[in-house]
Amino acid sequence: MTEPQITADVVAAHGIKPDEWERLLAILGRTPSFTELGIFSAMWNEHCSYKSSKIHLKKLPTTGPQVICGPGENAGVVDIGDGQAVIFKMESHNHPSYIEPHQGAATGVGGILRDVFTMGARPIAAMNALSFGLPSHPKTAHLVKGVVEGIGSYGNAFGVPTVGGEVRFHAAYNGNCLVNAFAAGLADADRIFYSAASGVGMPVVYLGAKTGRDGVGGATMASAEFDDTIEEKRPTVQVGDPFTEKRLLEACLELMASGAVISIQDMGAAGLTCSAVEMGDKGGLGIKLQLDDVPQRETGMTAYEMMLSESQERMLMVLMPEREAEARAIFRKWDLDFAIVGETIAEDRFLILHGNEVKADIPLSKLSSSAPEYDRPWVPTPAAAPLGEVPAIGAIAGLKALIGSPTYAHKGWVFEQYDSQVGADTLVTPGLPDVTPRYVKANPVEGGKQAVAEAYRNLTAVGALPLATTDNLNFGNPEKPEIMGQFVGALQGIGEAVKALDMPIVSGNVSLYNETDGKGILPTPTIGAVGILRTMDELIAGKPLSGDLAVVVGETKGHLGQSALLAEAFGIEAGDAPPVDLAAEKRNGEFVRANRGLVRACTDLSDGGLALAAFEMAEGAGLGVALEVTGTPALFGEDQARYLLAVAPGDLADLQAAAKAAGVPLAQVGTLGGAEVTLGGDTAPLSDLSRLYRTAFAAMVGV
Repeated sequence: MTEPQITADVVAAHGIKPDEWERLLAILGRTPSFTELGIFSAMWNEHCSYKSSKIHLKKLPTTGPQVICGPGENAGVVDIGDGQAVIFKMESHNHPSYIEPHQGAATGVGGILRDVFTMGARPIAAMNALSFGLPSHPKTAHLVKGVVEGIGSYGNAFGVPTVGGEVRFHAAYNGNCLVNAFAAGLADADRIFYSAASGVGMPVVYLGAKTGRDGVGGATMASAEFDDTIEEKRPTVQVGDPFTEKRLLEACLELMASGAVISIQDMGAAGLTCSAVEMGDKGGLGIKLQLDDVPQRETGMTAYEMMLSESQERMLMVLMPEREAEARAIFRKWDLDFAIVGETIAEDRFLILHGNEVKADIPLSKLSSSAPEYDRPWVPTPAAAPLGEVPAIGAIAGLKALIGSPTYAHKGWVFEQYDSQVGADTLVTPGLPDVTPRYVKANPVEGGKQAVAEAYRNLTAVGALPLATTDNLNFGNPEKPEIMGQFVGALQGIGEAVKALDMPIVSGNVSLYNETDGKGILPTPTIGAVGILRTMDELIAGKPLSGDLAVVVGETKGHLGQSALLAEAFGIEAGDAPPVDLAAEKRNGEFVRANRGLVRACTDLSDGGLALAAFEMAEGAGLGVALEVTGTPALFGEDQARYLLAVAPGDLADLQAAAKAAGVPLAQVGTLGGAEVTLGGDTAPLSDLSRLYRTAFAAMVGV
């Protein structure tokens, strides 16, 4: 088949900028073939090369005594003792999910699971962070329904429990939803598998499902803004098969246990291209591929299509040659393709052959580690104007505004579609990715700190010692200095927080160009974190009992800037983000963990402040609550470094003594029990509020 001619329009359609085109020509010393142009486009786009973010990502703290492997591999690896390691990562599938929500979200789950098990881990848990446009937007209900179904269908069929997540709604996501998927797995600490190829003349093996045309150009599409041609991009969304992925998991783990694997890499973004280049580049080797040997499920596929296909459930591996028969037998047993499609070579070449023709011959190192790297112009986000006078609202009315909004209403409609118990290992279902995008837009540095601090508090609230974090950095167009300023500021805050709280970043993902018709999303640097319970005695998982005291750990000043109350009750997004005192975060978290024996139940205070946290804690136990504090700032303020505890009356004195000794602010703010919710004298029946809380999401979103 004759390849298309390389014209300026063809180059531009591949996302190659004029300066990059000149760089490409200098590397090759000639005009590229069409296949070579596709390969450069895939490897040099934002999604694969991190060309706008790499210079800033290098500033993040990524090491610590608990870190076995930090960023740069498929997922991060953290030592949890007893010869075990937890392997985890979070990654976006935003653009595909907006175009085709079910398959976009499903393959996002599939991709993050492969990132985990390609390192040698069996996945044990998944989470997700979802951001949608306004419920009134004509696409929102369709997107919510499709994304949730896609996540549930893939995870449930694969057999990994979905144990937590978050869902938010805001006009900024009307044209560009966010789907961030997290997965964690367990492995033996001395049996971790990496992607760097080693040895010359070693067979490069294709594993898993056959290659089709689905997803061709997906990585390039994910590195561009949307416009009114969005429907034309539908063919760039992959189609997933969780049952094939389950077989791939079992086959890979069995093969890894045999000792035959030299290196292994998931075929994710840019498919065969990215996986082969990364394996070769990390090992300082070249790769030669013979595409005639690639298993194909469609006829007449070109080299360009095979190299850029993002068909799912595929792996690439460098294998010990003498173990070929054993490896082939394992994959045949699991009814999966196994094909030797190339070999490692000593030269710095990425050599692609198809039909007795050389389709690409590129210096391999120039595709990955030598990809363009930009220090894009940026401007700091201006300081937010003072909040000004806050409109008056009754306490119960304010609570109703929150629990009646889709962002803060009960998410039963969502998580009931996820199997949180598959595998029979789930003890407590929450465990949240965190970020408050309003904070980040108003003050990227404090917003970045707060995202990490809230993840720290969520782990502490169940008694876990926070260990490490993964990030999913979702922003708009980095070529706009104000957007790049948000990115730089957020990373500064994240870096300060993970250092202060001893939670290094070990993996992550950057998703830029989240814009439609020039309108960007809110800056959304999602943080996922893992922690450890040394024994089950350390778990804080109780529910409050009638008569328990409501106790707040931490200082309450009543910060209402960028608060959930103002946003949901009045549509006001003004003022500064709440300041984050990292020393107080660490001190207060250590206090809660050290005194867990005096705590019946615990939750952190974040969006919605004390009023929302107290309602959620009480309602989950079928109890009312009476808070003695009064005034909107005290009830709905979003001061950081705070926890709400349910404490038996007989334990309060001991807790107060411990707080005094530790220098931690502690205040009894009310009592749990009864059938009413009373906020500073304003009262409503628990049954009425609970009904609103548990029906508002489905009613407002229209699902």
